[in-house]
Amino acid sequence: MSRGRLRVYLGAAPGVGKTFRMLDEAHRRRDRGTDVVIGYVECHGRRRTEERAMDLEIVPRQEITYRGVVFTELDVGAVISRHPGVVLVDELAHTNIPGARHAKRWQDVEEILDAGIDVITTVNIQHLESLNDVVAQITGITQRETVPDQVVRRAEQIELVDMTPEALRRRMAHGNIYTPEKIDAALGNYFRVGNLTALRELALLWLADKVDDQLDRYRAEHHISSTWETRERVVVALAGGPEGDTIIRRAARVAARTKGSDLLAVHVARNDGLAGADPAHLARQRALVEHLGGTYHQVVGNGVPTALLDFARGVNATQLVLGVSRRHRLAQVLSPSVGTITTRESGPIDVHLVTHETRRQPLPLLGVTQALSRRRKATGYAVAALGLPALTVLLSWLRGDLSLPSDILLFLAWIVVTALVGGLFPALVAAVAAFLLLNYYFTPPLYRWTIADQENLLALVVFLAVAVAVSAAVDRAARTAMDAARARAEAETLSTVAGNVVRGSRPLLALLDQLRETFTFASVSLLVRRPDALPRLDARSDPAAWRLAAAVGDRPCVTPAEGDVDIPVDETTALVLRGHALDAADRRVVEAFAAQAGAALHQEHLATQAAAVKPLAEADKLRTALLSAVSHDLRTPLASAKAAISSLRSQDVVFSEEDRTELLATADESLERLVRLVENLLDMSRLQAGALGMSPQTISVADAVAKALADLGPPGRPVVAQIPHRLPEIRVDPGLLDRILANVLSNALRYSPRGYPPMVTASAYAGNVEIRVIDHGPGIPTTHWDQVFLPFQRLGDRVTDNGVGLGLALSRGLAEAMGGHLDPEITPGGGLTMTLQLPAVRPTGPAEHPPEDTADVEPEPTFTEPVAAAPHPAGTADTHDDDHPEHRDG
Repeated sequence: MSRGRLRVYLGAAPGVGKTFRMLDEAHRRRDRGTDVVIGYVECHGRRRTEERAMDLEIVPRQEITYRGVVFTELDVGAVISRHPGVVLVDELAHTNIPGARHAKRWQDVEEILDAGIDVITTVNIQHLESLNDVVAQITGITQRETVPDQVVRRAEQIELVDMTPEALRRRMAHGNIYTPEKIDAALGNYFRVGNLTALRELALLWLADKVDDQLDRYRAEHHISSTWETRERVVVALAGGPEGDTIIRRAARVAARTKGSDLLAVHVARNDGLAGADPAHLARQRALVEHLGGTYHQVVGNGVPTALLDFARGVNATQLVLGVSRRHRLAQVLSPSVGTITTRESGPIDVHLVTHETRRQPLPLLGVTQALSRRRKATGYAVAALGLPALTVLLSWLRGDLSLPSDILLFLAWIVVTALVGGLFPALVAAVAAFLLLNYYFTPPLYRWTIADQENLLALVVFLAVAVAVSAAVDRAARTAMDAARARAEAETLSTVAGNVVRGSRPLLALLDQLRETFTFASVSLLVRRPDALPRLDARSDPAAWRLAAAVGDRPCVTPAEGDVDIPVDETTALVLRGHALDAADRRVVEAFAAQAGAALHQEHLATQAAAVKPLAEADKLRTALLSAVSHDLRTPLASAKAAISSLRSQDVVFSEEDRTELLATADESLERLVRLVENLLDMSRLQAGALGMSPQTISVADAVAKALADLGPPGRPVVAQIPHRLPEIRVDPGLLDRILANVLSNALRYSPRGYPPMVTASAYAGNVEIRVIDHGPGIPTTHWDQVFLPFQRLGDRVTDNGVGLGLALSRGLAEAMGGHLDPEITPGGGLTMTLQLPAVRPTGPAEHPPEDTADVEPEPTFTEPVAAAPHPAGTADTHDDDHPEHRDG
């Protein structure tokens, strides 16, 4: 059975018409004869959407009871049993109610697709996992319902349902998206023009990437290697030299000429594993590319032009940027440069050759591999000086048994040994000496420098040429083996460094410590030039001009002049090593360490800045939320009080005593509500600033609960209180505790169903007193527990008339200010329990005994006088979550 096909309608924001477009497609397919059913469609009370879905077959939803409330979800089993040709499933990122078949709706869709049923679904761009942090940064709202990108990318068709921000806001204002009470809040928050424009651009760019992937797949399936200029892509080739920075910046300027173009940097490594580029330069250039918005790539190839063009064609590049060759003119005559070959073979790809200052510093001629040590060269000369005379004496004894060709082969073998031991130059000296010895001792006429036979002359000349060629080949092979061993050691070192840095909590210190251990330095210091330090000749030795950013080891250097080795990281940073001089062969690896240290220092600097900015961002977020909330919640009581007082002052209307009393009561109630709201705001500000004043007193829990119940207002609904007699007293601020209990009790009354009054209990445990306010309402999902304690947090966007969402946030802050905690728990059987934990007062008198644990004490149940569920204390505004029934104040 083949897997079903997925079609996704993608939108930039709610209300663009995804569901309506999905229903249109369903009607089109049904009219064409396809078996189409609705698995789950959410109409959100929109009349036209409901009418469009009315004449389509609907698979009954699954009913799930959660915490006493019945919810409906997509019935996957029923859809599979019905097995239609196409099923409509709305809101792909939806989180299912606990007890459903899967945790997420996209998992339901995956199972339906595996059953061979085609699915049409909808999703908004803000719900894609990869864009979650970007959307949060733009809108200030973190989306908790997300769908993995690969689920959407696997869709056979993705259609963008697009609408301009202005048109979407008009739809919102006309009431086509949200109910009237939500419109003002939505237009002033999530549906601002800037937010909608940014989300629209995100949707367009994400879909463009998806289309790009489809194009790449099509080109690969049809073996199309030619460039299709659908998007400007600039590839910059990096050789690992100092000229790379100039070339990258030039390529970035080329890419910046076209909006939406891509910048890709590529380095072609040799396929023999030998190091051919400076890792320090490559590390710095990689950071530069990424800083400019590009990506860095590394490929392996034998021929640089071929590998470079293969990469460029593979990414569908339109332009290729290279640096001009640094090779000598003679070398370019003998072998064309990379730029020349690339330009000749590039085809439709434009090639730019960029000049740079280092072109005037040509690469050395052949034979630039790492020189052998003087000791090995001396050993090679010794082998030649001692071995050739000894071989001459031996062959003189065997003159009658060996011919000249045999003598030549033995001398050639000794020259190879000399080349292996001492390198090229001792082998060349040995070849010339062997030529002379063969001529004088073994070529007729003997013991003379003349050669009688022309064939012998030819043999000796050929011997000399072969000896020189073999010496050069052996020397090159030996040096290549040395380079390979060094490259392997460097790779192992850098791999160890990378592992230690990744695993370490302090990457910079781990990097410096690894450098010190690898090269046995006494200390390693990273110095940064102070911004106010003037450039002077003696600045290298002036401690006032440098700041020690990080150091490991004994006696770290505070100036570059104090170290044995000084490696510049950039214009203002230097890596200073103390202990011994650095071998020239190791400098390249140390420079790679330096580049990584500079990058790690920059990352730590950014992390420090982010940590410093975070409190400011939180304060700004709090300020923004305050202004947004106050704009509504302060206006309502002010308007009511002003209207009442204006009416009383009016001379046009004569009010009866009863009307005057009612107007005065309205003004008094509104102003009292305003006072409570301002007090909450001030207290929250004091909590944020750590300046909340308290007057702690020793009180009993029973008295505190009774006062809180009395403050809830006139008699209304009952509250059950069970407070043990032998409960320890607590030392708290009575006013703050009263506000905590009033807020929590108000919420419990609001959400407790009829016939199930909220309950207040208390107990002592481990030196604390725990006061529990228990309700049997719908409760709050555990995933939302942290959210309800955030200031100005409502789990949704429903506008309320009872405060700014400070109740639980303020209550927790007040509890913590008194040394306690306020935490939610699940009520057995359904509901929410708020537990207030406060430190108990320890008995001080000798005749007193510690209070017994009240867990086994039979509490005396007390049914309070019925209290009102309204009006609620200020700051206890309810909140709304479209996905869950509990709308508690946060």
